[in-house]
Amino acid sequence: MHPDTTPETGATGAGLSEAQAETEARRIIADAYRDTTPVAQPGRPPMSQGATDASVLLLAGGATTVMVGGTAGVLMYVSQFADPIVCGLVFGAPSFLVLALARLARRAKPAPDIHHHYAGPVHQDQRTVHSRTSGVWAKTRNQH
Repeated sequence: MHPDTTPETGATGAGLSEAQAETEARRIIADAYRDTTPVAQPGRPPMSQGATDASVLLLAGGATTVMVGGTAGVLMYVSQFADPIVCGLVFGAPSFLVLALARLARRAKPAPDIHHHYAGPVHQDQRTVHSRTSGVWAKTRNQH
């Protein structure tokens, strides 16, 4: 066999003492580097739960609008007699009804009860501040 084709018979660190092995391990670990910069991932960007819910709601509303508008368009085309104003009223009335009911339900919600519990002496400031803003450059004067 030739020297360049002879396989190595021992491990590379077999001749190291315990201290030398520990020093070599520290050197290898110290040379390691980890890049912690964020990398943009493919797909939708990360969002908060509220933003995700709003996004899904907007997508659903858009799809619903396309379906209702498409239905109205097909109805007008097929009948060749349908009045666009009547179709707008017929197909738009349910959405206005839903919006009105949602607004009514939001206003009908009772105000939450707020209870404050304090431990120790409490001082409540009952002053009223009257503000007056005047001039081209808003100059505010607070008077007690």
